[in-house]
Parts: sequence; structure tokens; C-alpha cells
Amino acid sequence: MSWKWYERHVLPWLVDLACSVRPVRRQRRKVVPLAKGRVLEIGIGTGLNLEHYDKARIERLVGLDPGLEMHPQARRRSRRAAIEVELVGLSAERIPYDDGSFDTVMVTYSLCTIGDPLSALKEMRRVLRPGGRLIFCEHGRAPDARVRRWQERLTPLWSTLAGGCHLDRDIPRLLAQAGFRSDDMQQMYLPGPRPLTYNYWGTAVAAPAAAPDRQS
Repeated sequence: MSWKWYERHVLPWLVDLACSVRPVRRQRRKVVPLAKGRVLEIGIGTGLNLEHYDKARIERLVGLDPGLEMHPQARRRSRRAAIEVELVGLSAERIPYDDGSFDTVMVTYSLCTIGDPLSALKEMRRVLRPGGRLIFCEHGRAPDARVRRWQERLTPLWSTLAGGCHLDRDIPRLLAQAGFRSDDMQQMYLPGPRPLTYNYWGTAVAAPAAAPDRQS
């Protein structure tokens, strides 16, 4: 079995299976219905969020994902959910939309696989309108030192097998570095192996620029 065959035919199925287990579905139900207006979903993958959107609140939905092999499944889920989505086969480090194009950016279980998550988050901030919200739900760096050590040990192999997924990304730090502020972030372990299941979720807005220091 070639690696390209694995990435094209096996990996999308594995990702879809892992990202649709019951605890993860519950997390999606917490955040996805919050989206409203013009929505950009980062890493739409096979479209697992589509059934959770509140269609009455959505004016436009764009799904960004470089994994073209997952787009057919996303289209099927779009039809089942009766929600129209525009699929764009690009990664989030360079989002092909103007500043302030969206009211909501949705990202769930995708920051772990983006090659440069900080650049991607800065792009998400750029395309949000003033006052727009980033809605996020991600797994990442655990608070317990023993679990973090296992995340660091497992990530090289895990990343190879799981489409670039990193187990130990520091989600709060990445958000802050990208210029976001979250006042409602929640975090906890979901059921399952602890190195894989520490979750962060909530909403974030662009933090106001710091006032320059005044010297007397």
C-alpha cells in the first residue's frame, strides 16, 4: 500500500470516524449553532459540523479545506443537512478573501493539523469584520505534566499517521499570539485517552491594540 493511496483512501475515513465519536459530537453541538451571518469554516473536512448549524442564522457558508479528497463527503452532508456550502480547496495560512469579509469564523479540530497555525489564526482575524467572532473547539496541550510528556512523545508518530495532527498545541497561547481575546474559554478532558482528549472551546474576538507607552 503506497502512502499516497493511504492519504487518499484510508486517512479521510479514519479522520471522519475519529471526529464523529459521541464526545466530539457533543462538543460540536455546543459551539456550531452559535455561528451567524457570513460564516467561514476552517478545515471543514468531511462536513461533520454541517448538521449542527442553525440555518435560520446563516447568510452564507464557506468551507475551507485543502483536503480535496474529503470534499465529496462534505457535499453529501451538505445535501442531507439542506444547507448550502461553498467549498474552497485551500489551507488557512492564506485565506483568499478580503479583510472583514465574515461575521463568524468557525474552527473545530483543525488547528492541530494546520502547518502554521499562528499564521492561519492571524488570517482568520483579518477576514473577520470588526466585532466578528471566532468560534473554536480544539484539542491540545494538557495541563498535567505527565500527560504533556506523553503528548510530546506520541506526536511525531501520531502526526504521520493522522494527517499532520499535533497533540500538544497550546491553544490559548496561539489565540493570544494571533491577537484574539477569549472571555468564555472552557477546557476539560473528554472521555478517552488523555493525551488525545484535552479540549478547549469558546468564542474569541480581536483584542484591542495596546495603547503606546507614554513617557513623561
